Amino acid sequence: MDTGCLSSMNITGVNQTRSFAQQLPTQRCFSSSHHVGFSVKSLVVRNKGRRSHRRHSALQIVCKDFPRPPLENTINYLEAGQLSSFFRSSQRPSKPLQVVIAGAGLAGLSTAKYLADAGHKPILLEARDVLGGKIAAWKDEDGDWYETGLHIFFGAYPNIQNLFGELGIEDRLQWKEHSMIFAMPNKPGEFSRFDFPETLPAPVNGIWAILRNNEMLTWPEKVKFAIGLLPAMVGGQPYVEAQDGLTVSEWMKKQGVPDRVNDEVFIAMSKALNFINPDELSMQCILIALNRFLQEKHGSKMAFLDGNPPERLCMPVVDHIRSRGGEVRLNSRIKKIELNPDGTVKHFALTDGTQITGDAYVCAAPVDIFKLLVPQEWSEISYFKKLEKLVGVPVINVHIWFDRKLKNTYDHLLFSRSSLLSVYADMSVTCKEYYDPNRSMLELVFAPAEEWIGRSEAEIIDATMEELAKLFPDEIAADQSKAKILKYHVVKTPRSVYKTVPNCEPCRPLQRSPIEGFYLAGDYTKQKYLASMEGAVLSGKLCAQSIVQDYGRLSLRSQKTLQSEEVPVAS
Repeated sequence: MDTGCLSSMNITGVNQTRSFAQQLPTQRCFSSSHHVGFSVKSLVVRNKGRRSHRRHSALQIVCKDFPRPPLENTINYLEAGQLSSFFRSSQRPSKPLQVVIAGAGLAGLSTAKYLADAGHKPILLEARDVLGGKIAAWKDEDGDWYETGLHIFFGAYPNIQNLFGELGIEDRLQWKEHSMIFAMPNKPGEFSRFDFPETLPAPVNGIWAILRNNEMLTWPEKVKFAIGLLPAMVGGQPYVEAQDGLTVSEWMKKQGVPDRVNDEVFIAMSKALNFINPDELSMQCILIALNRFLQEKHGSKMAFLDGNPPERLCMPVVDHIRSRGGEVRLNSRIKKIELNPDGTVKHFALTDGTQITGDAYVCAAPVDIFKLLVPQEWSEISYFKKLEKLVGVPVINVHIWFDRKLKNTYDHLLFSRSSLLSVYADMSVTCKEYYDPNRSMLELVFAPAEEWIGRSEAEIIDATMEELAKLFPDEIAADQSKAKILKYHVVKTPRSVYKTVPNCEPCRPLQRSPIEGFYLAGDYTKQKYLASMEGAVLSGKLCAQSIVQDYGRLSLRSQKTLQSEEVPVAS
């Protein structure tokens, strides 16, 4: 639930001005184990249709977060840490490999970071003028940020948590209370909570949270749901993987789970995980998420990043890469993968006419972009041909700035349970950089979006406002007779994370391709966290690990290539 999945990447672009700006100056007055901080921001008067004017009077805002959960002793965290240490402790190469990586999203950044840790030289190429890929964000003319997706960092994301620790930026995660909060469609303006007690271990804390909630499911429904889940609890990972062929709806019918469980829980969960409804989503996806959340005490605990992702997360990775001799280049779009006569990669040809060569090559772009770059000579190879089944799902991220502070909200991620919206948050409350004491900014994921991706922004905003009127009946009306919109941004992503429909799992490729010296990274590649930020980071680590393991072969191949180029031509 990315909500890491709630990340996306705009392939076609958005018709709005964007700039990769400098970090918003913030002033931390003090901090503690509770990560209490202060930031100073000027108030902004925003008016849709014209530039806003800033007042010079500053306000001091106090933002208090919950303590960072103790994750360091969990099995998954330790395993992720061991994989990180593999790169730091690996034998230093006598001649570092130059590895060309296309795509500076989390997968590409992760690949480059861990290759640099192992002593190699990554050259990371990003097509656009902004870092982050599916977590990209842009600054508008008023100085406000708008993002590609609503990004949530879970306790069950061990590789991401290790990455934050390795970069020394753990304090940039704002942890929220351990709860899941759902809107109640039949009771407009009301919410139902699943609160996970800190005093109980997993999975008892999760079971307790479910049993204590009597607003969404009746006791008979809970019992039937629990009985339906028993095979997954007993069968473990083999059972979970075997459910890839069934949709959530099909699995529920097979297990005798009441339809109301689908309506009350799984529709919201499916849209949060993969932007689609339960009649399309593979049950394997749900079971993997439930397994992570129920088996780890803090697995479902959520954190927000304290500001925009390009500066607060991506730039520290870039600085790390550059400090170890690597390169990161923006505005470097791949036009074609040129091949040698033996079918291996000769170089990456860029749209500006330059050619980038290396000892190894990685494509860390989304699967839909990579499929457009696959050379004709590779197209019939099973490894590449199977990618045709992996197709990105459309998603829309909506940001609306209102003329007042909305009251019917929480400092947390909220599940809308709307037919058009997935999850949302009042970012003026949840995020320090976006904090505003007088006006709310709602960030909402519009999903499923397939029928809406081609519609106008005005239509999307009108539909969003109708749904918000149900969530905020006392504060928002569809006709804006109550809270008024000051401005909005709509970010459309025609192809986001791959659509996790049944029977996709066998099509996901390993990071090491059958082409010597060519590798893939991305959340669609084979790793256990599916389409999420965690999956992207882990895929990058696995890709880098494959390259480090292949060092001897890649180094020898480069030497032979160099020698053949130096052989003089007989006259």
